[in-house]
Amino acid sequence: MQDQPNINISGFRIWIHSYQYVNVTEYWDANWLNVTAECEANSARVLVSGSIIHTSEIERWLQQLELLYSNLEGCAKLECMEPELNINIQALKSGSMEMVVNITPDILSQEHKFTFEIDQSYLPELILNCKKSLEEFPVRFK
Repeated sequence: MQDQPNINISGFRIWIHSYQYVNVTEYWDANWLNVTAECEANSARVLVSGSIIHTSEIERWLQQLELLYSNLEGCAKLECMEPELNINIQALKSGSMEMVVNITPDILSQEHKFTFEIDQSYLPELILNCKKSLEEFPVRFK
């Protein structure tokens, strides 16, 4: 695994290793990513690996993050089709934000939920991380 994650916010990180299928020319299969995702807080650490994120999911999350940062209201969700990972960043009335990460390496027997208090100062770096990730692994055959 490379040293620096592609996406990093609070106790959550994603390393993007490659496209799952390099030589495929069809949108659906061409955009699955091999990743490692890790979340840790308060002596707990959950790690999941595999082709669990589609590039379109990062693209959609980026759009929502930019809107959340601009308006400071609403939410931005990384809603993965695969059940191992989902993230929701929600603006709260107090001006702060809450990030909830649901992550599991075994959907049949485990559930892991991490909640982080963050604020809008976390978003610019996360937005930049997503943009750089999409530059390196763009949505193909759109």
